Amino acid sequence: MKEKRRELARLCRIAVDRPKWQLGFAVVVSAWSLVWVVGQAFGAPSPLEVLPVRWAGLPTGWLDATRSWFDGRTGFLAVVGGLLWAMTSPGGQSPALVGWLAVMAAAEDVGYVAVRWALLALAVFLAVMGLVSLTGRRAFVVDRVAVIPRDVARAGATAVALSAVVPLVAPGLALVRLVGPYVTRPPRRRPGAPIVGAASTERPPAAVPAGGTPGELQEPVPAQRRSR
Repeated sequence: MKEKRRELARLCRIAVDRPKWQLGFAVVVSAWSLVWVVGQAFGAPSPLEVLPVRWAGLPTGWLDATRSWFDGRTGFLAVVGGLLWAMTSPGGQSPALVGWLAVMAAAEDVGYVAVRWALLALAVFLAVMGLVSLTGRRAFVVDRVAVIPRDVARAGATAVALSAVVPLVAPGLALVRLVGPYVTRPPRRRPGAPIVGAASTERPPAAVPAGGTPGELQEPVPAQRRSR
């Protein structure tokens, strides 16, 4: 259980580890998709209906024109969105955002079932990659590219998690910003070399000769003359 919480925390850190412009874009997509998903329990509005256009008193002619253009044209984008979710990785998270936009565009045509189609496309792709990886179970990644089941499972799980967490980016950042000043964190160890005690400048005590006392100086032994 501890490892699962640690992995979840790692994925949450990765989800917000983006350039500033991409993080701002992620917050917009996150808030929009979250309101749309939650709104399915309150009348099932379309993605364009949840935009605060009418509430703000802005013109809605362009909104109605866009909805009528989407009708009958964008259903296939649900499959595109699922494949974009499959392309998501820690180093490339923008496909998850574009995938959500594609799914919401498809929902203007086919409704909330677009999410199911996207998930089905994602599941089919991962299943195909899993079957292909069975041929590389005993491959040695030395001189050629191989598809290994363990790596496929890890990449698939990461893609699903990073795509599913997109609607939670905006409320997560808001929550962290709200409770951050009230949380006490343990001190961090500064990176660098470990502290080592300075070498002593005192000379080591001289060895005590056998039968002598400490601090006693030995008398020099006179040199013996050679006999001629």
